[in-house]
Amino acid sequence: MSSSSQENAATEYDIAIIGGAMVGSILALGLEQLKQQGSRLNIALIEAVAPSDEHPGFDARAIALAHHTIKSLKEINVWSLIEDLGTEINHIHISDRGRFGMTQLNAAELNVAHMGQVVELAPVGQKLYKALQQSSVSLYCPNKVAELETTIEHHKLTLDSGEQITAKLVVAADGVNSIIRQQLKLEQQVVDFNQAAIIANIACEQEHHNWAWERFTNTGPLALLPMRPENHQHRLSLVWALPPETANDWMELSKPDFVSKLQQAFGYRAGQFIDLGERFCYPLKLSYMPRPIHHRCVFVGNAAQTLHPIAGQGFNLGMRDILALMKVISEQQNDADIGSSAVTHGYLKLREQDRSDTINRIEFLVRGFSNDLWPMATTRNLGLRLLSWFPPLKPPIAKAAMGYTTA
Repeated sequence: MSSSSQENAATEYDIAIIGGAMVGSILALGLEQLKQQGSRLNIALIEAVAPSDEHPGFDARAIALAHHTIKSLKEINVWSLIEDLGTEINHIHISDRGRFGMTQLNAAELNVAHMGQVVELAPVGQKLYKALQQSSVSLYCPNKVAELETTIEHHKLTLDSGEQITAKLVVAADGVNSIIRQQLKLEQQVVDFNQAAIIANIACEQEHHNWAWERFTNTGPLALLPMRPENHQHRLSLVWALPPETANDWMELSKPDFVSKLQQAFGYRAGQFIDLGERFCYPLKLSYMPRPIHHRCVFVGNAAQTLHPIAGQGFNLGMRDILALMKVISEQQNDADIGSSAVTHGYLKLREQDRSDTINRIEFLVRGFSNDLWPMATTRNLGLRLLSWFPPLKPPIAKAAMGYTTA
């Protein structure tokens, strides 16, 4: 891709974003909005792979964008780029297989148009990439950071192409295996849930009518998200958490046998499953940086924390990282040094409570809803049933699901 690098000297930037998947791309486009409002920030985005079917950040997965995330994307003029790819979630059904625990959340009861929308990452990547190409962001793609040199005034980045750039602030948006974190030798804590997720798109006999389902089975939580029809087929996106050995075995099953296993575990609340697309399998671990900042460097999205998909909050937490960083940058953009400790520590302060609360909540859900021991199972079933019996208990749960926090 084009860049403004010079042959013998490092090109100077105020901000260099490393990683151009969802979080990095949206951050770059959000900062572009600041430029249109008078900011003079000079921004570079470095990404190893152009969006395609092989891009790890824009693969065949679908993700749920919470109501708050969509509201925020509208505010930074990014939602209009991908709005046509969204499928609304108007109802959420939560149940425990083989037990009495069950409840529903409905957008109409909460006085919102929807609780979120589901988008497929591959087409989203294409649209965000096109918008970046048309922006003033200097796009280095395909390029990797081969070396990072830290000085008092900036970071000097040597790319695998041999080009060199400097940045007063580096934003690491390069995922769970962040090269920036590794080069800076920063701490990352990992909790292994001893689960793996099988992810696939499911073809269904009947329409989903904008329902999403979360079902807790004796092998692990199973989520189905509504998707746009394709080739006249109704579709759902599957995320199924399983013991690793079970996931490995079931990845080898024929399509009909896997669909049969899925139907048996989920039941027929969504109708008959008739086919599935390519299956992917990912280990499920909670990884997080206790302090997602360093000298002239901040970490966002999966580079800062990677969550279990049980409640679909991973990207939505990353979106709140973006918003907090943009807020701090907006407040400091007239200062000569956009990479100062006022920016990095301001970001840290804004993110501490929300990150801690969300990480703890997700870990509690995983432990509680992946445990088939009768005391835990009885407690969660009573909790689900109480939500159905006493509707006033639902709004706080729904607000959290829609990405709204008190932090």
